[in-house]
Amino acid sequence: MAASNAGGSGSVVGDTTTTMMWIDGVSAFNVLHAYIAAGIALLFFAWFASRQQDKYQRIQKDATPNIKIEWVKLFNIGLMLAGAIVSNILYDMPALGVWIAILTGAFLRPIPWKEVPGAIKGTIFLLCLVFCASLMPVEELPNASWITALALGFLSSVFDNIPLTKLCLDQGHFDWGMLAYSVGFGGSMIWFGSSAGVAITNKFPEGRDVILWVKNGWHIAVAYVIGFFALYLIMGWEPADNKEHKIINCPVPGCPMAKKGESAGTRTISFMELTK
Repeated sequence: MAASNAGGSGSVVGDTTTTMMWIDGVSAFNVLHAYIAAGIALLFFAWFASRQQDKYQRIQKDATPNIKIEWVKLFNIGLMLAGAIVSNILYDMPALGVWIAILTGAFLRPIPWKEVPGAIKGTIFLLCLVFCASLMPVEELPNASWITALALGFLSSVFDNIPLTKLCLDQGHFDWGMLAYSVGFGGSMIWFGSSAGVAITNKFPEGRDVILWVKNGWHIAVAYVIGFFALYLIMGWEPADNKEHKIINCPVPGCPMAKKGESAGTRTISFMELTK
């Protein structure tokens, strides 16, 4: 789960949270530096995790013969990714491209509709979480900062990271790469923290034992902290804009866009504040 979340943290098509950022107007290049933190975290926890895996089940020296790669399925997956990317760039509607790819792929491989009933409950649950998050008063949340991003990583391990990402997008002013790493990889500390953990424990219910998860996966929490501060020391805190929040420059003291007592310089404001 941690490897999956680390691998997707710096790509707008690698994780649900980064895709949400991309749809909301965050540039794909503004989340890319999450890989600095994820790569360093991976170097740490992979040593412990691989030893645990090897003790549980030794690696197989020779591949199983006569394995057949289903190229049609791989093509359908690539078609979905391409459809999401192209339709988001051209029409700002990634779902359109995904559905076109699904319907096109149906002519090549039958759609497994039997999987839909099992996915409906989880989908409704996630939609309810996002809806509840949209009702929360954003102005009462802590200001966007590296400390807030660090704390959100721990919070995402006990509270699904999708609604947390929604709140941050509404608030704006975040370093999106740092936030992507925090809510993405940070959610690995407990199984409930991300969609990957929920998917794994659906097939292996014993993984829902939080005490055993933390006891055996302590290195994930340590890796999260190491990766976060490595990114902070290398890149610093670099907030960027999205569609709703723009960065403007106040060239002189007393600029109407500057806060009371604020000197000349650059600050981030919301679109609503700008229109006022």
